[in-house]
Formats: sequence, structure tokens, C-alpha cells
Amino acid sequence: MRVATDIGGTFTDLVCLDFDEKTGKPTGVKVAKSDTTPSNFEEGILNTITKANLDLKEINFFAHGTTVVINALTERKGAKTALITTAGFRDVLEIARCNRPDLFNFNFVKQPPFVPRYLRFEVEERLNYKGEVLKELSTENITDIIKTCKEEGVEAIAVCLLHAYKNPKHELELVAKLIQLYPEVDIIASNQVTREWREYERTSSTVLSGYVLPIAKKYLNNLEEKLKSQGLKQSPYIMQSNGGITTLNDVRSNPITMVESGPASGVFGAIALGNVIHKKNLIVLDIGGTTAKCALVENGQVKITTNYKIEHSRTKAGYPIQTPVIDIVEIGNGGGSIAWIDKGGKMHVGPKSAGAIPGPAAYGRGGISLTTTDANIITGRIHPDYFLGGELQPDFKSIEDASKSLCEQLKGSKEDVAKGILRIANANMINALKLISVNKGYDPRDFTMIVIGGGGAMHGADLARELQVSELIIPAHAGVFSAFGMLMSDIRRDYIRTNVITLLERQKAIIETEFKNIENQAITSFKLDGYTLDAIKFTYYADLRYAGQEHYVKVLLEDFSEHTPLDTIISHFHKEHKKQYSFQLEAPVELVNFHLVAEVAVEKPDFPTLQKTGKKVEDAIFDTRKVDFDDLGIQSTTFFHRHLLEPDMSISGPAIIAEKDTSTVVTPVHKLNIDIYGNLILTLQNV
Repeated sequence: MRVATDIGGTFTDLVCLDFDEKTGKPTGVKVAKSDTTPSNFEEGILNTITKANLDLKEINFFAHGTTVVINALTERKGAKTALITTAGFRDVLEIARCNRPDLFNFNFVKQPPFVPRYLRFEVEERLNYKGEVLKELSTENITDIIKTCKEEGVEAIAVCLLHAYKNPKHELELVAKLIQLYPEVDIIASNQVTREWREYERTSSTVLSGYVLPIAKKYLNNLEEKLKSQGLKQSPYIMQSNGGITTLNDVRSNPITMVESGPASGVFGAIALGNVIHKKNLIVLDIGGTTAKCALVENGQVKITTNYKIEHSRTKAGYPIQTPVIDIVEIGNGGGSIAWIDKGGKMHVGPKSAGAIPGPAAYGRGGISLTTTDANIITGRIHPDYFLGGELQPDFKSIEDASKSLCEQLKGSKEDVAKGILRIANANMINALKLISVNKGYDPRDFTMIVIGGGGAMHGADLARELQVSELIIPAHAGVFSAFGMLMSDIRRDYIRTNVITLLERQKAIIETEFKNIENQAITSFKLDGYTLDAIKFTYYADLRYAGQEHYVKVLLEDFSEHTPLDTIISHFHKEHKKQYSFQLEAPVELVNFHLVAEVAVEKPDFPTLQKTGKKVEDAIFDTRKVDFDDLGIQSTTFFHRHLLEPDMSISGPAIIAEKDTSTVVTPVHKLNIDIYGNLILTLQNV
């Protein structure tokens, strides 16, 4: 039995896949949802286990994704953290990049650093950019630093010394000294977090990892302890932002790798599904209760980036985190996103969310604001018997009360306001989808869209129609698909090293040696977790740029070896650069970062298939109601039970396919087909 759990901003999801160990064929799927419990996240997980009626003693694989890191950062609920850095660089964290996302936006806000100046300390030491020692480390003032940290109640110390990405010698010496003199505090050094250059980004990443280190360790330890006390035999695997799972010990040493663990699993689950149904080019959209996330998959690959920021907006520069994260766009639009009107009388949706408690007005838990979920209920797109998996009937009186203020301000009916909310929410998501496709030179019409999450199936058809995407897929168990994706993920670790080299034939030996050194580090790391060399698969990437450029392009070095001609690598770079920036140059090409991906394959079950029993599509019908499809009008719409649909069935819109986790809206211009895996495939009827 294999289980995965995913903690979202609103709900905690569980997927349990029972399968035959000998054949690898699934024999059953269980799913469960529960409210996320921010004060004690592991309780939400245990609640889903109880709901699914699982015996942990029978589980031989447990994977987990969590929002504990991103929540601690955005809600400022991490540990009191100090920073120790090289003399003269104490204020790097505060100076930052001195840039504005929107140059002429007078609402720009200078964000305070996570570590105030009085907790930023300096030590005497110096390396040059090659990693050569110019001045040995002096620890004369360490006792005074520790004394101040104790007086101020510091819980974590981040160590980030100049050029430690090239040579961590002094960081290792300093950390050893700190552990000896101050063992009760959590300590993390930049070489554990990132070996990539850029001083501010590296310092920010180390500080943020230190900031969440105590809370993440406590959470992971509690989770492991509670699961094992209820019978789990093996430690759970943890989902990372790079799309791979890893061991508890690995993530405990650098918890910032979990910053986007949930969204990453959904994307990689979609890639695994795409491989099965022979769809390599995908646009993946995950709409949850709080946010919507989207990513683009080209030829079965999603881009990984270290240019990730939290709290980045038009008025805020954000905080960079140099950890491998799938190239994803995330916006504050989900089922719980609140509709509100600004001082100019314009309506907005999100980013503030009603969450699970009090939740949308329809929950009847005291929510006083109208949300996207409420708008879907008003327009008839969610059947009352399937609201919250059938556990709750919508509170229509609360919806009425919540809508009054908006109706008065906009001088419209409740139905008009609901349609406006859905239009704005869809427009926000269209903009996000264009950021990953059109804005990067991709035509959405060349891709298949896969929508997941509780809200994906409700909005997917409208979004696909707007982008002219001809094929839309809603997988089985789409509402908990991020958790399902963890069952399809391998153990993955990314190693990135900065070493700027001009791509000339005489430099080829240096390139080979650098990759070999990184390989050896990866092998050592995996051996500590009991994996042999034969089990490790290496994939090679390089961040390349034209000499003199600031930005670079990540290029896959397929089948890299000593026999790989540099001309081939350069040719790939020219092609990728032209695709992203619309031009190429006759200039020397530099390798900036070596990027090695080391993976250990985890045994994965096949995707479950549906059996044909001879039912007719009419057998799945349970109601007919009026549904408002906005510009397509109010139409009499048939409602179907998804669990009664079988392969090769076909339905012409309008229709609503209801299930416990979500509802799929089939607009009047769409046609629905069901494949052998239970995927709902929507295509435009006039295409």
C-alpha cells in the first residue's frame, strides 16, 4: 500500500493506492480530504488517515508535501535568526538589489530583511573569487557573538561567508566552532543551501533556510514520531520544490528545499500521466483553495530555476531563494479567494483568501465575504449534494448576506456579481497562463492542458476556450492530484556549482573534471541513505550565456561524456537563447553554472485503469438544473456522477460531472470523452 499526503493552504489531501506487489497493478484507490490545521499541521494528516480508514502498519511507502515552510515565511512565524558573514558584508541583506519590479510605481515598498542589523555579525576572513585564501578565518569575536545571541534569544544562526560557494573551508571551520560553543542553537551554512554565486541571493537563501529550520525540524520530527507511533514502519519521504522526493534526514538539513513542494508534485504527476497517454507538451494548471499555480512542460520536461522569489509583486522586490524550484507561476486566486472593491469602485478577486476557517460564505462557518466558490454555487456550477464532497449543504442565507454589500456598491444582482467574480478570477489565471506560454515564445494551441486541484475542473473549460487550447484533460482524482503525483516521483537531488568558463576546446577537461567532482559528492550523499552507485541516474545541465551578458539559459546536455563535442552544446544554446529572447549572437559562449541532477528511481505502480461493465452514459445522470455559463447563456444542464462513467463514453455539453473532490464544467461548446484511465478529455465541438 502506497500513501501520499499534501498539505495545502485550505485542505489537506490524501491518496492511497493499493496494488499487487508482484504485478505492479493497482487494485484500488482511496482519497480523503480534511481541513488544513495551521496550528498543528500533522493533525490534518492524521485526520485524512482516519477518514480513509487506513492502517499505517500496512503502508510500505509514505510521501508527504507540505506548506509549513512557505507559511512560516509569509506569515513571519519562523525562528529568531542571526547572521554571521564576512567583515564588510553585514549590510548585503539590507542593501539587496536596490531594484524595483515596476520602475515608476510610487507605491513601492522597501521590505525589511528577515534579520535586523543588531543580529547581523561579522568575522575577519577573506577568499578571492577563485576560492583561494587571502586571509585566514579569525574566531576571536565568536564568544561575544554567542553572548549577544543568547541574550537576544536567538534560535537559529545562518552563516554566509564571501565566496564560500567556491570554497566552503572557512564556513566549515566557523560552523564547527559554533557547534562546539553553542550546541543548543540550530546552525546552517550557505554551502548547505546553495553553491551558486550572487552574494545577496545566496545570503537571503541561507537566512530564510535558517529562519524556518527550527520550526521545520520540529514539524518533521513530530510527523515522523506520530506516524511511527500509529504503526508506520518506514520514515516518510518528503516532497521537494524540484519535483523529487527525498529522505527526512536530507530535508532536515536544508528545509528551504520544501518551499514549493506541493505545486511541484502536481506538475510531475501530470508529466507521469502525459507519458502514459503520449502527451509530451503540457500546460499544467493547479487551482486550490488559496492559490492557482501553472507550469509549462515541453517534450516531457519542466524547467527548473533557482531564480525564485517569495512575496514578489509590482510594489515589492520580494525575497530571493536560490534553491531548485520548478519554473512555476503562482497567483492568489483559488476557491477561497475573496471578492472586494477598491476605492475606485473596481472589483478584485484575491489574493486574500477565506481559507478553510471560516472559509467561503457557503460553509456557514462565519465567513462574511463572497468568494470564487460562492460564485460557482450562485451560477449553479456546483451541485448542492456534492458541495465539500457531499459533507455539507451550501448555506444559501450566508451567501445572500455576503453578497449584499457587493451588490449595493456595484448596483447589480447577486447573479451579475457572481459572473463578474468568475470573469475576474479567470482573467487573472489567463494572465498567469500567458506568462508561462505566450510571454516565453510558446503557442498554447500546441499544448494539451491538464487541470488539477479542487478548482481546476470548474474553470478549465473557460480558460482553455480563451487560450484556444483544443484539448483539456481532467485526470481521475483531480482534486487530490498533487498528492497522487508524489507516488509517481523519484528521489531527486540537484547539485549546482558556479564556475565561469568560456566554452573552448582546451577547457573541456575542466568541464569534465567539475562534473565528475559533483558526481562524487552526489554518490557520497546517496550512500549515506543506503543507495548504491548502480541505482543513481545522472542528468547534466549547464547554465550558458554570451560573454558579457547578465542572464543565462539552462541547456540540457544530453548523453554528456568526454566524447560530447562542445560545438553541439553551443549549438543547443544558440537555439534555446533564440527561443527565449528571439535573437542569437556571434559571440563567445560562457558556462556559468554546472547543474547535475542525481536521481534514484522509486518503484511506481501503473496508473489505475477503468473497467467497462456495459453501463450506458444515461445511468450516470442524477439531476438536471439551470446553469449560468456567462456569455454562453443560462442553459438546462445535465449532472453526471463521475464514478459511474466508463471508458469510451461521450457527452456533449452543457454538462457538469460531479465527484467528491471537484466538479467538471463542460460548457455548451465542449464535448467530453472518457479514456481507459478515467481521464475526462474535453475538446471544442467546432474544432
